[in-house]
Amino acid sequence: MFDELDKYKSNDHFFFTKNVELKEVCNAPKNGIGIYLVYALKEGGIELIYVGSSGKILQNGEMKIRSGGIGDRIINGKQFGEPRRISWKNKVENENIDALDIYWYETFDKNNNDIPSTVEGIIIQQHFNLFGRLPIWNKEI
Repeated sequence: MFDELDKYKSNDHFFFTKNVELKEVCNAPKNGIGIYLVYALKEGGIELIYVGSSGKILQNGEMKIRSGGIGDRIINGKQFGEPRRISWKNKVENENIDALDIYWYETFDKNNNDIPSTVEGIIIQQHFNLFGRLPIWNKEI
């Protein structure tokens, strides 16, 4: 759906359900920056429900990695008032989601120099153009 993400060779995905711990299944890098897309698998369908990013670029062009990188942002970043390791488990159960399929991409590394928040914005804009709204877990941009 988002062909521009194909150029990021450092990428992967993992599944999360209410029966596992997010820190046990998350395979996102602990020392990289980039974006992550969260898809809900529910009632045989799939929907992009959240787009997030981790890391910043300093004025001098160097990357600023959040302690624990993308992985820590996914696991411990706050969403819905709690760390995701808690809030996502609650949302999966309360919204009857079968599983979350989380894709991550390092957008700023030795091969690419794309600012994570910019790539995040591009993906959200494309979603908005297609559906006329943000992904349901993105509250604003």
